Amino acid sequence: MANVSLSLGPNSYDVHVSNGALESIGYLCNSIRLEGKAAIISDSNVTPLYAERVRQSLEDSGYTTSLHTFPAGEAHKNLTTIETLANEMVQAGHDRTSFIVALGGGVVGDMAGFLASIYYRGIPFVQIPTSIMAQVDSSVGGKTAVDIDAGKNLIGAFHQPRLVLVDPTTLTTLSPRLLREGMAEMVKHAAIRKPGMLHTLRELADEIDLGFTLSTIDRLPDIIAANIAIKARIVEEDEKETLGIRAFLNLGHTIGHGIEAALPYGELLHGEAVSLGLRAALFLSRRHTGLSTAEERDILDVLRALELPLTLPAGADINRALALTASDKKFENGSIRFVLLKQLGYPVLSKEITREDLREALEHLLQ
Repeated sequence: MANVSLSLGPNSYDVHVSNGALESIGYLCNSIRLEGKAAIISDSNVTPLYAERVRQSLEDSGYTTSLHTFPAGEAHKNLTTIETLANEMVQAGHDRTSFIVALGGGVVGDMAGFLASIYYRGIPFVQIPTSIMAQVDSSVGGKTAVDIDAGKNLIGAFHQPRLVLVDPTTLTTLSPRLLREGMAEMVKHAAIRKPGMLHTLRELADEIDLGFTLSTIDRLPDIIAANIAIKARIVEEDEKETLGIRAFLNLGHTIGHGIEAALPYGELLHGEAVSLGLRAALFLSRRHTGLSTAEERDILDVLRALELPLTLPAGADINRALALTASDKKFENGSIRFVLLKQLGYPVLSKEITREDLREALEHLLQ
């Protein structure tokens, strides 16, 4: 296994990355002395693919399990679903000695992690991410949340997992579109910390149309671990985003979240919205921090190769996207904390971006 450790004092944990690692989850839970019943939380897409393998591994290691499945999709990432899952767990006999296993993509991880943070005032949980987006980004770092009508991820908590298990073979079941959208987070990581990785991502883009082959899968543990390490080091420096360092991980997300929330659920996947947000952030970076046109082009070329969107969908309401961007949790006392790039590998946090700047960036996405 390729392991990445997060040193967070009492909240420290390891991320285990290995092809075929699903069957190791029971052993790993034992190795960190997790006790009690295990509540496996997944969605309607992932449950039929992997839930039985995870459940068998846990039960072979002596755990009693229950399985709780909710309908797939961002539209179900809300407090209503949380209440339903909590009631199911109570009925299945789970109490403060239990732990949760989050099996699925980013929505599952966010939901299960948030539920773990509030169930009996907080119980342990384990992440088993099954999408690129979740494997390289959302499963690591302890941010958990649900959406409300006013915006995305506005109700949540910091609750670090006890361990994260990444099995890249789960990516073989994903469509090319889902593979591409997850790689938007890899592009972000390259932009803020490791520009040399852009070349690797450009190569991977050429392999996506036919789906990831076994030879590609063999290379993925190291690539995924490298991305996780980028996020891990940033989280270690600023676990609860109080110093401004962790905010660098929001490159492309502020406007991206506004765009995503302004459109009907499912019209844009999260990574597709991040791609648009990245282009907007690059536009503002050229204006405000002197990012070169050549470096902007380096990032946009990879996004194009991944066939990620760089222009707003027809009918997108800029005014609604702007309003939702302005309600994003990254605003503090009416001032936005906006991540820009001074140059590749050197992000900066600016409070100089105005609403008019945001509007111009959104209009830029019409071109």
